[in-house]
Amino acid sequence: MREQVIRVDEDDRAIGPAGKIDVHRSGELHRAFSVFLFDHSGRLLLQKRARGKYHSGGLWANSCCGHPRPGEAARAAAERRLREELGVDVSVRPAFFARYRAALGNGLIENEFVHMMFGHCAGTPRPNPDEASAVQWIELETLETQIANRPQDFSEWLRHYLRAHRGEIASQARRLCSGTCQPRATVGTGSGR
Repeated sequence: MREQVIRVDEDDRAIGPAGKIDVHRSGELHRAFSVFLFDHSGRLLLQKRARGKYHSGGLWANSCCGHPRPGEAARAAAERRLREELGVDVSVRPAFFARYRAALGNGLIENEFVHMMFGHCAGTPRPNPDEASAVQWIELETLETQIANRPQDFSEWLRHYLRAHRGEIASQARRLCSGTCQPRATVGTGSGR
């Protein structure tokens, strides 16, 4: 069965399900989530997407991104995908919404109403090799320098979020590091796959 996503209007009201590849070919607006996990010192967890992904393979991206299934809440989808992709059991909190649209090549277009999620990860992720080939913890300033020097190594959406929402992302990192937020993480004992 093909994977389904939720088509939405400009206010994130569900219109109905559609095939994931279909909406990426047509450029229809659909619901997505994007997760930024930080450690105790404020470093962001990046994942390098597996080369076999249907787009942006081999590029560095933020901690986790994806699409809720029809009938699934964005937060539940984000926490599910963190277990599946990175082997971590993390409680995330929604912080704000973002819009993101970009042509990705190979006839694919991202057009997303994105639920931006944040959490704290105290353990060591164990990436599923079908999803991510590597992970790294990085300070936001270092990441920005690397993106400026080699933008082709990073996903379009990560570059977009840092351009358009850098202040909000940094604010969430500070809140998580100062202990004013509740989300905490543990590394799961299973593979989560």
